[in-house]
Order: sequence, then C-alpha cells, then structure tokens
Amino acid sequence: MGRPAQRIAPGQAPWPDPLYAQHFDSTYAGDVVVATLKERLANLPGIEAEVLAISGGPASAKPVQLRLKGNDREALDRATEMAHARLAEMPGLIDVEDTRPLPGIDWQLDVDVEAAGRYGTNVATVGGMVQLITTGLLLDTMRVESSDEEIEIRVRLPEQDRVLSTLDTLKLRTADGLVPLSNFVTRQPVPTLAQIDRIDQSRYFDVKAGVAEGLVVLREAGNESDPGRVMAVAEAEAIIAEADSGAYVRTPVTPTERIAAVSDWLATTPLPTGIAWEWAGDQLDQAESSSFLAKAFSGALFLMFIILLAQFNSFYNAVLVLLAVVLSTAGVLVGMLVMGQPFSIIMTGTGIVALAGIVVNNNIVLIDTYQEYAQTMPRTEAIARTAEDRIRPVLLTTITTMAGLAPMMFGLSFDFIAGGYSIDAPTALWWKQLATAVVFGLGIATVLTLVFTPAMLALRVWITAGAYKSVTLVKALTGGRASPAARDMALARSARATSVGDLVWEFDDPADPDEGEDAPMSADVEAVLRELGTAKPETRLQAPSDEDREDGIDAEGNPLRAAE
Repeated sequence: MGRPAQRIAPGQAPWPDPLYAQHFDSTYAGDVVVATLKERLANLPGIEAEVLAISGGPASAKPVQLRLKGNDREALDRATEMAHARLAEMPGLIDVEDTRPLPGIDWQLDVDVEAAGRYGTNVATVGGMVQLITTGLLLDTMRVESSDEEIEIRVRLPEQDRVLSTLDTLKLRTADGLVPLSNFVTRQPVPTLAQIDRIDQSRYFDVKAGVAEGLVVLREAGNESDPGRVMAVAEAEAIIAEADSGAYVRTPVTPTERIAAVSDWLATTPLPTGIAWEWAGDQLDQAESSSFLAKAFSGALFLMFIILLAQFNSFYNAVLVLLAVVLSTAGVLVGMLVMGQPFSIIMTGTGIVALAGIVVNNNIVLIDTYQEYAQTMPRTEAIARTAEDRIRPVLLTTITTMAGLAPMMFGLSFDFIAGGYSIDAPTALWWKQLATAVVFGLGIATVLTLVFTPAMLALRVWITAGAYKSVTLVKALTGGRASPAARDMALARSARATSVGDLVWEFDDPADPDEGEDAPMSADVEAVLRELGTAKPETRLQAPSDEDREDGIDAEGNPLRAAE
C-alpha cells in the first residue's frame, strides 16, 4: 500500500532515501532560496524588489488591493499616501506598494502666442523645432520588403546636440530673419505624470499588500471593542494555555480578515474631499463571480419553474420542487463548516448545480406518483402510499451517490494499476469542494424529499379541506337552517352518527371454503334474514331440488329468481 501524501518542510528530503539524503543540499530548497533572495535584494540602495510566487490562476498576486478614485490629483496623492502608510504599519500585511508613478521631472514648455505672432510664427512651427531635439520631426513613411509595417522617416539633430540646453541657442527662421526660441518660449520643471489611469471617467491609484502566513489575531472574549493583537500561532497558543478557559478568541489572519480591518479604518478615518474608495483585485473578482453565480442560479431556477409548471400544471407543485432545491443548499453550507473548507464560487457552485439536478429528479418522480395515486384514492392516503413506494429508490440513489463521492470528499485517491493510495493529492484537492457540496447537500435533500415534500402536499389537502368547511359554515350561518349548506351539514352529522354493522359470514368448516358452486342451505339464508330483520318467524325456506332447478321452478311451483 502507498503512504499518505505529506507536506515537505524546507530543507527536508522529499523521500527517506539514504543516497538522496547524502547529496541533498538544503540551501537549494525553494523557501531557503526565496529568503536568501529577499535578504540580498534588500541591501540594494534605491531599489525596491519583491519575490512573488507563481499565481495558480487568474487572480492577482496580492489579495489586498484598495482602489482610491478622484479627479483632484493632489487630493488623490494625499489619500494614497495615507492609505499606504496605514497598510504599511498594520501587522499581518507585507510588501505594501501603490501605483503612483515614481518621482521624476518633466520639462514643460510654455509658448507665448502673442510674442510668437509678432515674430510671424505660431505654436505648430515652434513644436516642430522642439521635436528636432526630442523624438524627431516626421517627414514621411515608407515600406520595405523585409517589414510588414511602415517605417517612419524622421529628421533630428545630431546626438550631441539633442540636449536641453540646445533650446536656448536654437533659432527659428521667420520673415524677419532668425529668431531665438528663448524670445517666446519658456520652460519649467514639473512632476512627471508617467501614466494616467482612469476607471469610470475618474483617475485612480491602487494600494496593494500581501498577507503574511502563520499569524492569528488574539482578542479578549466578549470584548467587541478590542482590536486584537496579531501574533504567531505558537505565541497565541501559549497565552491561551496560561489564561482561563474561554478568555481569548483566536482568529486566523486571512485576506478577508485584513480587508475587514482596513475597511473599519476607512470608515472612521476621513479621506480628502472628493476621494472615494473601493476594493479591487481578488475582492472585486470574487464579488463579480458571486454576482454571476447568483444570476445564473436564479436563471436556472426560473427555467426549472417553467418546465415544472408545464409538466405538473400546478403552481404549488412547481414551487414546492424549487423550494426543496433552495433548502438543500443548507446541507452544502453545513458540509463546508464540518469539513473546514472555504466556499468556492466555481467548484462549490458547480456542486450546487449538480445537487439541484438530483433533488429536482427525486421530487418530480415523487409528485408524479402522488398525482397518479390521487386519481383512484383519497389524497391523504395517496400521499402515504407515495412516500412508501419512493423511499427505497430515493435511499438507494442517495446512498450510492454519497458512497461514490466519499473518497473524493476526503481527498483519497487509489492507484489501481501500480497499487497504493494517496491523500490530498493535487488532483484530489481540486474536486474536494464539489464532492463535499454534493454529499452533504444530498443528505439534507433526502430528508426534504421523503419528509418535507409529503408534508407540504398534505398541508395543501388540510388547508383546502379546512377552507371548504369554513366557507360552508359561513354559508350555513348566513343562510339559516333552510339553506342548502345548513342541510348538507345536518346530513353530514347524521351520517357520522349512524353506525353501520359489518356483515360477517360464519362457516362451519373454514378449511373447506365455498367457491360458489354449491347452493346455500335454507337454514343459513334464514339466519341471515333474521339477523337483518327481514324474515318472518313462520316463513320456512326450502332449497330447490336439482330437478326443480333444471325445470326453473322451486319446491312450491314458483319460478326461480336469478339469484337462486
């Protein structure tokens, strides 16, 4: 048999092989290499370096991403600086950065239009002369056989003349002769813009941060105002062990927990006027995925409702099936809590959709069986017969499905070819949440199918009967004793008060049942008639002989009746 998969610690050999252990160098372990890189890169002056793990999906590298929006550049800079400083000092957050451009200087050229007009030139001509120093003046484009794109032809000053001081000596040819650009062009340094990002027509900056692993927030139990202390797990366990039982509450440091802490700070700290904030990155993707799942699930329920309404021709039955589908999601949430798994929008959502198909199928068959039985027997009896007939197939479906998905839910994988097993293999981890959703959800759905659905069907019968009796009573009270409703109620009371005895046939020899071929004895017939009170004491009945039967007359010469 194989061994369960284990987590390999930094510097530990993946398997206990003496030869491997002899040549294994702990300095080449992944965590050790990353720690060494961070230590060496931190000593480089003027350079900020980060080492990030490869993302396993489309999510961003840093889970905490705060987005600040506004149209005032200075206010937006101040707000971004405030948020950056707060996230940097908040314990549990690492590698804090923002998307503000790096400090730099751009040279802004201001052209005096009035002065340029006096010299007989304009802004476009001045701009062309400035381009001789910068990117060059575009003359034309051309195509060559070795390139699929057009090649620009630009003219520029020689490289040694493409410096800022050339603007002071560069002259522009006008109608009055050569005129220095410095006569109507001034320059001044301004902070560089680098890049302008906009969303919803507003400029924005992002403040990003990662979340450290192996930390918890320790708070006093019952003290809601306690912000808590962020510390290592071992330190928190030591404090809890020394304190009284239940004195502290421990919460793991996760991206969601840190986002909640930053949101509390933003709610109490005013930002500059005109600045709005929202969460982006993983939080935004999660919100969009949740919205999509809610819309998709609502659309699926609507389509199910249309199909069920066409099949049952009953709003009540259609809504009852959909209600069972919605209530079965409670089992999914219970499964997430029991197994200690987070709610995955993709895998858990897919499990809910698969669970809905099973629940709908069971309820459709149950309600269809009830409608068939209700045509030939009282509805309450039809409900009981339906539950009795469907309990076996529903339980078989549930048990086989849960048993088949149980290994996947526990992350157990078997190798039937080479032999052995593994626990929490990478492929098994991918399907654990889906299997957990189906297994626990199906367990709750089975109870709903066999108990809740029949109970709701019976409830409709009881409500209908009660409503009919209430309406009849109102009609009887308002119409008087002579009304049809009052007479119907009186007849119903009389019928309930009348006792009807059972007609029991007693046989002298129960082992020799009467198959209807022998003629009844006259004494038996007289006994039955006397019990019913229809025979006279002096009347004696004599069974007709065989010859009389053949002639069609009895012993007294009267014609035989069909019953005789």
